[in-house]
Amino acid sequence: MRTAFVDVDTQIDFMFPAGALYVPGAEKILPEIARLNRWAAEHGIPVISTMDAHAENDAEFSAWPPHCVAGTLGQRKPECTLVAGQRFVRKQALDCFTSGEMEPALRETGAERYVVYGVVTEFCVRHAALGLLARGGRVEVVTSAILHIDEASMRTTFDEIVRRGGVLRTAGEVCAG
Repeated sequence: MRTAFVDVDTQIDFMFPAGALYVPGAEKILPEIARLNRWAAEHGIPVISTMDAHAENDAEFSAWPPHCVAGTLGQRKPECTLVAGQRFVRKQALDCFTSGEMEPALRETGAERYVVYGVVTEFCVRHAALGLLARGGRVEVVTSAILHIDEASMRTTFDEIVRRGGVLRTAGEVCAG
């Protein structure tokens, strides 16, 4: 079964305390994200990385503080998460399937199984996982390489993903083969 790894929004503005929309503790999951991306690249598995790429006056900024403005340092991915052949999918909404870039990236991989991780569990990770499940993919969410804002929302998100056919795994389980 062909597999693709989906690295969701692991960008400087979310991952580090100085970031514009920092997810508290996100820097602590960077080693797991880097491990997954490297493992995928070493095993010839495509890595698709979603990236917020907002305009300076983006409508989303009425709900969230300005973040990941296209071309800024905060919009970039941390160096440790970058691997050869990584495909970047730019988006301007919580749901990576609204950008028009995700569907072609998925088709290129020919994958049927998707390993999903990144930030934030109850927002963009949720949309990515449920979108992949809705498209008939087998989805594994890597619990050791994601981070949530709210514990109750995280549990609700996990329940929803599992109820729709997704599986929860750790990076160790994924990288063990």
